[in-house]
Amino acid sequence: MNPNLKNQKRQRLHKKIRSRVKGTKDCPRLCVFRSTSHIYAQLINDENKKVLASASDVKLAGKKANKVNLAKEIGKLIAEKGKKLKIEKVVFDRGGFLYHGRIKSLAEGAREAGLKF
Repeated sequence: MNPNLKNQKRQRLHKKIRSRVKGTKDCPRLCVFRSTSHIYAQLINDENKKVLASASDVKLAGKKANKVNLAKEIGKLIAEKGKKLKIEKVVFDRGGFLYHGRIKSLAEGAREAGLKF
């Protein structure tokens, strides 16, 4: 499959998801983006269009770990940042990616650290 067509399909799915998933101050949106080499997570308040917290594995890239384990660490890190902001509940936005592999690992890490979704 052409990578460009695959990306267009993911963007179409993401647009569909975003029409339904909204984040608030009390229950922000946990947005996940996965590139070929890194994974990024953000807590977003859609009412004010503000990013409350963010985490990525770019700074953790020096660690000797596989991508799935790094994604789990990012999930734990974003949950800790959320707890500092007194956020316990979030809405999960997988960004049009399938819920397996690194996306699933990030979600599990966030749940283990105390986020509910």
